Amino acid sequence: MISHSATALECLLSRQLSQISSTVTDDTTWSTIATQFCNGTRQSPIDIVSSNLQPDSSLTGFNLTGFNSSALTKITNTGKTGKEMRLAGGGLPGEYVGVQVHLHWGNKASSPGSEHSVDGRRYPMELHIVNTKSIYNGNLSVAANDSEGLAALGFFIEATSETDKPDSWKTLTSYLPKIIEKSNFADISPNITVYDLISAVNISRYYRYLGSLTTPNCNEAVVWTVFKEPIKVSQNLIDLFSTTVHINDSSSQLIINNYRHVQALNSRVVKTQPSSNTGTRCLISLLSLGVMLIHASQTLGSL
Repeated sequence: MISHSATALECLLSRQLSQISSTVTDDTTWSTIATQFCNGTRQSPIDIVSSNLQPDSSLTGFNLTGFNSSALTKITNTGKTGKEMRLAGGGLPGEYVGVQVHLHWGNKASSPGSEHSVDGRRYPMELHIVNTKSIYNGNLSVAANDSEGLAALGFFIEATSETDKPDSWKTLTSYLPKIIEKSNFADISPNITVYDLISAVNISRYYRYLGSLTTPNCNEAVVWTVFKEPIKVSQNLIDLFSTTVHINDSSSQLIINNYRHVQALNSRVVKTQPSSNTGTRCLISLLSLGVMLIHASQTLGSL
């Protein structure tokens, strides 16, 4: 279920790949598990090749509402999440509403864990904020039937040699020991917001392409925005994700390598801002809108 009247934010920190497994090799079987889309021609993630980018002056700044106006108060090791952040501008075909926030990672900061890559380079982690067109009222199943029904924001996470930085990520990861098993949750205090996690990134610079969900059923319904600047997080904090949380109970496998391999671009084009367009940073509304990411039981899975 997804709440429209929430006053707090719950964050998903760990997940299984559509309950198939957490190991990286599983995605090789998806074309037989979910035949309708997983072997399609518009699949995600992709490798973004900088020499093949197409400039598009319509890719302007975003208007984000609710990303920094409500506190993140709960962290859950359960699987899927939900609302009320609003996203518009940035060349998107209308307004979208936030329904999921989740993370992908490898096996500690020294190994690749991001889903997307740029010129073959991958990062230790990737954060996704998933949004549905506002006309669908947060219904992922309905939105997935629209070729532009979902808008996903992808943020690379790069490791630094500093310790316990930034403060927002230190706060977030400090609760991982309390959610080592599936369905564990913990209340977060002091509170942080989604914007606290991404605020250092210039979100006026990004890549844009049409793609899919990155877990079965791999619906080809996603307008992807992948930001050029990574979120910089201390290596010791990144390492905590792959060494702390488990798929089920504490005797089960640790959640590692919860990403999908890159898929063929086929005839698609990846766009970005013209080089002469410096862009403007996004507009963050300070309206007191509630934001909540709650467990969503839709069969689509996380991106």
